Amino acid sequence: PMTKITDFTTFGLDSSLLEQVKAKGYTTPTQIQMDSIPSLLEKRDLLGIAQTGSGKTAAYSLPILHKFIQDKKKMPASCVRCLILAPTRELASQIQKNIDYYGKLLSPATAVVFGGVSKSNQITNIECGLDFLVATPGRLLDLMRDEVIDYSQLDTLILDEADTILDMGFLGDVQTILNALPAKKQTLLFSATMPKVIQELATNLLDNPKTVEVTPEATTVETIDQSVYFVDKRDKLYLLLSLLENDETESILIFCKTKFGVDHLVENLEKSNYTVESIHSKKTQGAREKALNAFRNKECKILVATDIAARGIDIDHISHVVNYNLPEDPSNYVHRIGRTARAGRTGKAITLCVISELSLLKNVEKKIRMKIPQVLDQPFHKEFTKEALAEFKPSKKKANKKNKNNFRRRRR
Repeated sequence: PMTKITDFTTFGLDSSLLEQVKAKGYTTPTQIQMDSIPSLLEKRDLLGIAQTGSGKTAAYSLPILHKFIQDKKKMPASCVRCLILAPTRELASQIQKNIDYYGKLLSPATAVVFGGVSKSNQITNIECGLDFLVATPGRLLDLMRDEVIDYSQLDTLILDEADTILDMGFLGDVQTILNALPAKKQTLLFSATMPKVIQELATNLLDNPKTVEVTPEATTVETIDQSVYFVDKRDKLYLLLSLLENDETESILIFCKTKFGVDHLVENLEKSNYTVESIHSKKTQGAREKALNAFRNKECKILVATDIAARGIDIDHISHVVNYNLPEDPSNYVHRIGRTARAGRTGKAITLCVISELSLLKNVEKKIRMKIPQVLDQPFHKEFTKEALAEFKPSKKKANKKNKNNFRRRRR
């Protein structure tokens, strides 16, 4: 009969790993850890359907580290034992930090590689031989073209956030990387959603996998209190400032649609005497890490970001996520708000919606299969009347010139 899992000691993990888990303050495994770790210790392939914040990094780090302890071997120069693919620099760095933490008493050889920084240090690290290489697909392929990586010793492959890797247009790169790897290996694929392309990838890649699904596709964490505020575009900043005055706001992550939008909002918040950091793709890697660390260490209360940060930020104390703009892709809403209510905490997700974003709001509500409660009792509430909606969205029949001009003016 199966042993009932009540805490981490039940898995039979190496004592050095348990010591680190205890030091981190974790006692009871999360659902994905309970469902994954026993199968991974048996060296089975795994398909994990789990949203961010579910504890999946520990779900695969701990059993893979245990496997390495059981079968110790020093990697020859340029060889890699476990390859982990991640979509963004932030997530890749986060994964490496977690592995280094859990394996602290074992000192595994780990490295992280991503674009936007010099290759020379990355090449030096790989040439030493690695237990774990965490990589974004673009830079990894670049290094493979330079012929600095030897996969002959590879025995484990992990694709983390596989749906985002593919959403970001990396399918071709991933396929090229997979073709270069040995056929015999343990393979783990994690994804928050299961579109057809991921199902096909899993079918081709995994051998008799254990399938673990800890939350239905696209559901949002139950501990997140979601709300939407309807507001006139010109009042949006003032509404945000009134929300920031609330004492409950411990640590706030604000999402904007564009890099320009992030910079513009930061400028306005700084004028109101807030200490703000920001992250978007035009920032250097050093600037992004500096901003993240300041936010993580509570040196600043507010971080403003584009969707590049939706999956790479693993900070326990984020109390509020604010959608200053609604995302074009409703999946990103799920990932954005998943930045709060982590590690068993509660959190709030506030969406500011102007008339031009109503269709995006509908798409989000369809995706999460619920209507987001509207807050009416707020100083800048805007009622979107039928007349206003009709004016904003001209009929499909040929609109007269006046309507067209009104529409253009509103879009500016």
